[in-house]
Amino acid sequence: MAHYIDPTKTGFQAFKELARDEPIEMLNLLLFREKAEYPEGHEHAGKGWSGRRAYEEYGKTSGPIFRRVGGSIVWRGTFQAMVTGPESREWHDGFVARYPNSAAFFEMIKDPEYQLAVANRTAALVDSRLIRFKPGTAGEGFG
Repeated sequence: MAHYIDPTKTGFQAFKELARDEPIEMLNLLLFREKAEYPEGHEHAGKGWSGRRAYEEYGKTSGPIFRRVGGSIVWRGTFQAMVTGPESREWHDGFVARYPNSAAFFEMIKDPEYQLAVANRTAALVDSRLIRFKPGTAGEGFG
């Protein structure tokens, strides 16, 4: 089974080709490493952190940048069971991040402090999904 931590070239190109001037919501699915894997020489290498602890560090260090560009978390949850999908796949956590537009997302990922913070995300995860959605209208039905 393939594992994904960073965007693929094709996926990122598709993201860049979508409208940039409307709100976006990003579904994040996370599978943590048992033990974080930092590169040798990184300030957190050798601390024995779990993947979850490394992801908490990513949240702490990237959070101010995320908020500065107008990002917010609109939903967060902890995985319980795969109802529809491959039974062999499970996730630890998931959340939906909202951005005012894709320009805000680009501003965040280009920020030098964010680029340092993302090392914690990479060390933390064994697999992930990042899926862009155009927000729709909430309501009482499925359609």
